[in-house]
Amino acid sequence: MTRKKTTARGSLLLALVSLFVITGRAQDATSYQTPPKALADLVTVPPTPGVSVTGKGDVMLILEQASAPTIAELAQPELKLAGLRMNPANNGPSRARYITGLKLKRIGKGAATDEMPVKGLPATPLISFVQWSPDESRFAFANSTDTRIDLYVADVATGTAQKVGSVALNAVLGAPFRWVSDSKSLVVKAIPTGRQSAPDVSRVPTGPATQENLGRKSQAPTYQDLLKSPSDERQFAYYATSQVMRVSLDGQASAIGEPGVITSADPSPDGKFVLIQTVHKPFSYVVPVYRFPTKTDVFAMGGTLVKTLNDGPLQDNVPYSPDGAPTGPRDFAWRADAPASVYYTVAQDNGDPKVKADIRDKVFMMDSPFQAAPKEIYAAAFRFEGFEWGNETTALATEQWWQTRKQIVRVFNPQTNQTKVLFDRSYEDRYSNPGQPDTRHNQYGRDVLNLLPNSEVLMLNSQGASPEGDRPFVSLLNLNTGKSRELWRSTAPYFERPVTVLDAARQVILTTRETPDESPNYYVRNLKARIAPVAVTNFPHPYPQLKGVQKQQLRYKRADGVDLTATLYLPPNYKKEQGPLPTFLWAYPAEFKSKDAAGQVSGSPYQFNRISYWGAAAFVTMGYAILDNASIPIVGEGDKEPNDTYVEQLVASAKAAIDEGVRLGVVDSTRVGVGGHSYGAFMTANLLTHSKLFRGGIARSGAYNRTLTPFGFQNEQRTYWQAPDVYNKMSPFMNADKMKSPLLLIHGEADNNTGTFPIQSERYYNALKGFGATTKLVFLPYESHGYTAKESLLHMLWEMNGWLDTYVKNPKDASPANKAGKLGSGK
Repeated sequence: MTRKKTTARGSLLLALVSLFVITGRAQDATSYQTPPKALADLVTVPPTPGVSVTGKGDVMLILEQASAPTIAELAQPELKLAGLRMNPANNGPSRARYITGLKLKRIGKGAATDEMPVKGLPATPLISFVQWSPDESRFAFANSTDTRIDLYVADVATGTAQKVGSVALNAVLGAPFRWVSDSKSLVVKAIPTGRQSAPDVSRVPTGPATQENLGRKSQAPTYQDLLKSPSDERQFAYYATSQVMRVSLDGQASAIGEPGVITSADPSPDGKFVLIQTVHKPFSYVVPVYRFPTKTDVFAMGGTLVKTLNDGPLQDNVPYSPDGAPTGPRDFAWRADAPASVYYTVAQDNGDPKVKADIRDKVFMMDSPFQAAPKEIYAAAFRFEGFEWGNETTALATEQWWQTRKQIVRVFNPQTNQTKVLFDRSYEDRYSNPGQPDTRHNQYGRDVLNLLPNSEVLMLNSQGASPEGDRPFVSLLNLNTGKSRELWRSTAPYFERPVTVLDAARQVILTTRETPDESPNYYVRNLKARIAPVAVTNFPHPYPQLKGVQKQQLRYKRADGVDLTATLYLPPNYKKEQGPLPTFLWAYPAEFKSKDAAGQVSGSPYQFNRISYWGAAAFVTMGYAILDNASIPIVGEGDKEPNDTYVEQLVASAKAAIDEGVRLGVVDSTRVGVGGHSYGAFMTANLLTHSKLFRGGIARSGAYNRTLTPFGFQNEQRTYWQAPDVYNKMSPFMNADKMKSPLLLIHGEADNNTGTFPIQSERYYNALKGFGATTKLVFLPYESHGYTAKESLLHMLWEMNGWLDTYVKNPKDASPANKAGKLGSGK
């Protein structure tokens, strides 16, 4: 077989490998293993708590998070239907991470009280969907048990929680409740009273599962966990069906409408109506639930139907593009600053970005009682992204276009529908990002722009990208003139970012502050007083044994002049005089439309050393130099597509990172490994295939054969048939005969990410094995695209450490490339 025939379409090699190579799963089983203690401790350390702060900034809710679940928990029954993963025992998500404890802390006036544990929690809390009431005197949450999900409400004044009513919540389709604006009741999605037993699942089919297309284009990504049979449809309808109810704090419940597969139930700001969206048949076997036919109704809070706003068809032919959109009305929502006004968007180009159009989207609005014809209120030149409502005369409207990375933010007057451009920028230009406007709760308990006198608003930029690295800031923006004034910016030796505004008039904000050796904690900072911030939390260092890890932000250039960055980690007490170290590079490629945007500096040398078990930084504990988050930009300026030169840019970026480490005297170019997860795994396989830069690599949960994602992948908009050479050249599977470096493949057996089917690793392993490559395939039982079970994470680290130790740190023989003096050349 010649090389030309192998790469023409790739299908012949796929067929042959499938026929004569035994499956990649046919390997010796092994028990779960534990890595060295320094790595294992990163998995077993309790997570740092999260926080939620009231809009008034007077109370902080501390959310104690659960540690990694056990594999036994992950092995509980699970249904995979319509793109969802659900727990059939309690009608909730099957892979949730829960909050296990709640504490209250008062932080008003720049002072903080002691933490007060919330009383009345269940004996074994499994808490999710925490939500403040509109008046912030209470908060609600869901608590999961083995058989049901219950609603709880906690009173802030007493610090006591109690179960509300007897309804069992249905969280299969997301958040199961929303507060009503009176703060005395909630709208919930409940399991219908008197629900019958689940439908039987017979192993004996009643006939074939059939799909049909009568000449209609329907190009869809490779979604997973889809419906496959009439039995699946019955199961999905049973578990996803809920009844919308209004539940008062005393537990009294009343039904609103009829049971259905309800995706959302949102009370109006004034509490008089409920916007309910319900999916219905015909269900699809090629797209997930959010593309199913959807009916949008307005009900009175008393339970009667007021008006059906839309009944949309199945959306199984939405163009596969970030600029693609469904046809017909979409994205129904309440206007946040009005009593009961619904707005929605309609594509003017049939949702197809290839169609030329001066106006891409129009936005329409209907006011209660919803009997008059909808009014057009906004026309967008690009895809409409949404409003940030303020008051009767001021809102912000955002639209953007992925193909050009263009973003426009306009000041919008809801009374006159007049607009004025506030920002016109490339959204991939991180340096020009103005941040997010401060919001406050209005009389309905909804977030709206916190407008100060003279139409000014505080802007919080929690990233603060700049040529000096990330330096978060707060500015004051005048919406009339478009001019802004910086009030504060993070300065060395700290990395401090704004979290929320506690008092806009007094310019008091809540921040998190950290250093490389000090974990993030929360502070109250007065921007006017210019005094030292006041600490309100004291979360300890999660892994004090790793204090002293050295961190440096690297800046260097690619051969074509593109500026690049990486974060360098070095072991504690390491000195250059000890000689260069074996090195582990970890990255995730990103596409850009301009070299200037691709070369912008990211990260900060003052951020906390988050030595997580997930990436490469953990292996600094094993004596490696780590090139973490090395920038791998894939640039396609003008009419050029980034992926046309994907391989060349990939190799050039990796070589530049290694060369910089060698220049600094800390990287041993003859002992460098590479790794990545998902698209980073795809990158890893390509780097080992097309360069001699690396001793070996680790690829986790990747996709390696792009003919299995023929209608686009990542940000590639062209189909396989439009760009076969690009798909084939970028596919490591098609170039399996070129692989010479050892490659460890790890994949979750239950991966549900679009495009990264487990078969991707299985077939790629088979191909590599067929050509005699040094490779290993590890499937992690019950794991999805991200791994969660403690046993899985420990075993993952054990596998990675063993692979790096064998093939990168302590290789037995010099590689052919090294003998020839070419290792690191990239050629």
